[in-house]
Amino acid sequence: MTRHPLKFSFISLVIITCCAIGAQAQDINPSEWKFQSQRKEIAPVGFIDSAVTYEGKPTLVLAGGGKEYSNGYWYTIVNTEPGEYFQFQSNFITTNIEESNRSVLARIIWQDDKGKRLGSPEYPASFPAGTNGTWNYIKQLYKVPKEATKAKIELVYRWDANGVVRFAGTSFQKAAAPKPRIVKVAAVHYKPHRSTTQQNLIKFSNFIATAASQKADIVCLPEAITLAGTTNDYVSASENVPGPTTEYLGKIAKKSNLYIVAGILEKSGDVVYNTAVLIDRNGNLAGKYRKVSLPQEEFDGGITPGNSFPVFDTDFGRIGIMICWDVTFPEPARVLAQKGAEMIFLPLAGGDITLAKARAIENQVYVVSSTYDMITAVFDHEGKVVQEAREKNPVIVVDVDLNKQTLWPWIGDLKSRIPREIPSQNAIH
Repeated sequence: MTRHPLKFSFISLVIITCCAIGAQAQDINPSEWKFQSQRKEIAPVGFIDSAVTYEGKPTLVLAGGGKEYSNGYWYTIVNTEPGEYFQFQSNFITTNIEESNRSVLARIIWQDDKGKRLGSPEYPASFPAGTNGTWNYIKQLYKVPKEATKAKIELVYRWDANGVVRFAGTSFQKAAAPKPRIVKVAAVHYKPHRSTTQQNLIKFSNFIATAASQKADIVCLPEAITLAGTTNDYVSASENVPGPTTEYLGKIAKKSNLYIVAGILEKSGDVVYNTAVLIDRNGNLAGKYRKVSLPQEEFDGGITPGNSFPVFDTDFGRIGIMICWDVTFPEPARVLAQKGAEMIFLPLAGGDITLAKARAIENQVYVVSSTYDMITAVFDHEGKVVQEAREKNPVIVVDVDLNKQTLWPWIGDLKSRIPREIPSQNAIH
């Protein structure tokens, strides 16, 4: 029997909701924090500021002090209850920090009765509330590990010479267990032959109806569904967006009460794009993505690349979209994940399954492919195929829990570590 490489527990990123037990969480008093650094030579400047306050209370300040290698933190140790859920929250405000996700963070280290470290540290997620100079927050819900009776909380500043961060309103309180956030995700595997645009739309509408009969929340169709199997080329198959195809799909989405992701060819003035549209449950065009990474066949055929990677908020979470050749490169999926995409939908003609798995693993997001010549499937955070659609079973509907945490051996929660440990953009460029 093959040993499963991962184990799972539940987590809530509190993007939508999180319920605390009892009254408002009690903040940890600034006097209970201590300043520490790994080495005195790299210590940032640290002090408690009574002049700049948060809700009338002093703030915990860390500053680079001219050291680009500065690294240090405020810390305190609080009591926990094994097996119970605890909510962490801290507010922070920054000045002159280039890469806030790398330089400003919180870390939770579980400990037993004797102060021995247990498992891997946790890295709660950050949620910027606005522009530089406004208060942001770090917040996440955790199930306390077995035997963890204490938690060391660190509020960290590092690797920026000239920045300043102020922490305030930090709490770690018992909370209610999160509810699973289940999304029914559907994908379609069908390759038209000797067809027309209208025949393609009718055929795909039948597959959407199959997904809807299984209460799917969202269904992914392949790339260029109005072109595949027809005698058209990129230009002759192109149309306005919104236009006839989005109107057709909109009626189906509204009738079926689901979202639709579908690849079409978009005409905008003199320009033609390889585009994927997102139709919402009310039949409205909720957004579109213009393919950024073009293979030679497409630019030779008159296609122009897009220039951005948008993300879209749905009633179940935040999603991103890539198209076919995008999956060949790490950047598109990385950008979408950094913008908070929890799932990436991938309409494509064909490609390498290994690359789809890699994009899921390296960003810890679900990837949903719909294709003609690669496999149509839902890939989880391991890169494992949860379920695959085939010619004899062209529609799959998979339950995905967006509140499920993946813990890797020796690594812990890789998803939360990625933004904290990603290479600096200054080093890349």
